[in-house]
Amino acid sequence: MSHAERPQETGAPDLAIAAHNVTLTLGSDKAPVEILRGVDLEVDAGSSVALLGPSGSGKSSLMAVLAGLERAGGGTIRVAGLDFAAMDEDDLARARRGRIGIVLQAFHLLPTMTALENVAVPLELAGIDDPFGKAQAELEAVGLGHRLTHYPAQLSGGEQQRVAIARAMASSPAIIFADEPTGNLDTTTGQSIIELIFARRAALGATLLIITHDPDLAANCDRVVVMHDGKIEERT
Repeated sequence: MSHAERPQETGAPDLAIAAHNVTLTLGSDKAPVEILRGVDLEVDAGSSVALLGPSGSGKSSLMAVLAGLERAGGGTIRVAGLDFAAMDEDDLARARRGRIGIVLQAFHLLPTMTALENVAVPLELAGIDDPFGKAQAELEAVGLGHRLTHYPAQLSGGEQQRVAIARAMASSPAIIFADEPTGNLDTTTGQSIIELIFARRAALGATLLIITHDPDLAANCDRVVVMHDGKIEERT
């Protein structure tokens, strides 16, 4: 696929995610480790889903596959109308742009860039118009309009996560993935970050899939899905 081409969008328009019999095996041929063992998951567009489960159950690996950060070993995966299972790594990287926003436990900000640059440069690289204007607007939306020129080391943990949220949301993605976004924060700061994620998600009308160990956070979502041992075992 050339850089000028756009992935063809197919699939049910009311499903943001449709994954069936998804498998993922890591390790060597002599010592394979089954991470995902036939996962089935459908997520309605515009809904919010919490993914719960013990450490090692496969939650982060499933999110990585659904977000296009990792290629599944097998199964069918349609995300934002695109056939992720048919794409190579370069295709997946292009497919993510403008469609998918990702917020992780670690903030992953570039220390040599200001808050504004951390949000604007990915937009610029993706070819989005007015990247610095969009970045400033999003930083203002997350309450950091007064911190545009500050570097990550000059920001608190909560402020750094707000920058990361702004970076994830600035392209107005259709789907937001969040993996333990409050894991490095104290309880009060974490609660404000959760409220912010849900508020920005509502403003965008985006679908949200959030990995968490917190049942109170999960209760804020439309649905709760529980993973054990590489499989989804419970849905509410």
